[in-house]
Amino acid sequence: MARAESRYVCQSCGAVHPKWAGKCDECGAWNTLVEEASRPSAPKGLGGKGGRPLAFVGLQGDASAVARRASAIAEFDRVCGGGLVPGSALLIGGDPGIGKSTLILQAMAALATGKNGQQLDCAYVSGEESLDQVRLRARRLGVVDSPVRLAAATSIRDIAASLDRPDAPQIVAIDSIQTMYLDNLDSAPGTVSQVRAAAQELIRLAKMRGFTLLLVGHVTKEGMIAGPRVLEHMVDTVLYFEGERGHQFRILRAVKNRFGPTDEIGVFEMTDAGLAEVSNPSALFLGDRQREVAGSAVFAGIEGTRPMLVEIQALVAPSALGTPRRAVVGWDGNRLAMVLAVLEARCGVAIGANDIYLNVAGGLRIGEPAADLAVAAALISALVHEPVPADMVVFGEIGLSGEVRPVSQAEARLKEAEKLGFASALMPPRRGRSKERPTSANAFRTREIAHLRLLFNLFENAPQPLRRAGAAGGRV
Repeated sequence: MARAESRYVCQSCGAVHPKWAGKCDECGAWNTLVEEASRPSAPKGLGGKGGRPLAFVGLQGDASAVARRASAIAEFDRVCGGGLVPGSALLIGGDPGIGKSTLILQAMAALATGKNGQQLDCAYVSGEESLDQVRLRARRLGVVDSPVRLAAATSIRDIAASLDRPDAPQIVAIDSIQTMYLDNLDSAPGTVSQVRAAAQELIRLAKMRGFTLLLVGHVTKEGMIAGPRVLEHMVDTVLYFEGERGHQFRILRAVKNRFGPTDEIGVFEMTDAGLAEVSNPSALFLGDRQREVAGSAVFAGIEGTRPMLVEIQALVAPSALGTPRRAVVGWDGNRLAMVLAVLEARCGVAIGANDIYLNVAGGLRIGEPAADLAVAAALISALVHEPVPADMVVFGEIGLSGEVRPVSQAEARLKEAEKLGFASALMPPRRGRSKERPTSANAFRTREIAHLRLLFNLFENAPQPLRRAGAAGGRV
């Protein structure tokens, strides 16, 4: 009998090595090679021998549009694109303890009880907790009476035998995919081979039987879903559950969705009774804001299809170190370095020798360039010790020459600010549509600036040379 050969597989990228090494040659990760038994290779030259010819069809079929399965949790359905699609696979990742299992259990309970008017058959398979532990969480969340079928299992063979039948559940949740294993693979659960093979078998069953598959995935210390990157390509939707432990807010963000928009977010608040929906995130993020404070600016942003207002805080302090400190929470540190460079090179602001701290209040992470102008306003406000007008929102992208570039969906940002009681907005010049708004006493005012120099006209305590440079280019 031939001896089984072993190989070493990188748990970060899935690359195969003939012998162990401290560093993966493909991705450069250290201490990620794990020994696994090699699988028998498939026979070569199978083309035209034993295979069945495919029956190709046209793009226009006779099937009607597939009805989505809504959970009645509006924030969850928003991120999914309006509800769950039958036969689809959805992967949810997040940091440990962030609330992934809580979210899945609440969604399963809502689907099983028929809060949306359609009661569905739901099954929850836990590989990390016992049945009593799952029941304990359900009792705390107040969903213990929901007709959700529970099981504790980690064997894919047993799970497949329970699901591969005509009366399979309509919604199946697996918590988590890293705990599942196939007994025909000589590797530990959570390795690249096990995660890939287990997910492939579960997704095959979901497509064949037409049930919606919800997979919970662990993340690495870099914030990526643990296991092979191909796992995110295999599923139809990838959601990330984000949040800071010091804040009660949780953000459910779609980074891939074959049946809906990407970059859509849902906002939740963690309470003693589980996750509660936040229908107006802007009011919640600005609820604890202190008015008339130097170093603070309100940014009118867009998250997915939803306008959202958040507070950006900046602190500029003299540095006692040779290399000043830069600390950024909730924004891109490289983008902050660019804004500081433009302020020094194009506007003559000596700010680089100071320690600079930047924070997005509420634990939200901002990724769009439209926050450049709000960050610059907060930095200058902290530098000159003068607050930005409390009733003003700021948005706009800054170019390397100091110009303020237009951003998308400006009208949606202005409407959200006006709805929340703000009176004015500092923004880039608009093109194509009317630039003038009503100028009555109670009307919402827009102030358009074309260059970053004009930003200094907001502050009376700004140095006179900077204010004169701004006045030379026109008033705000």
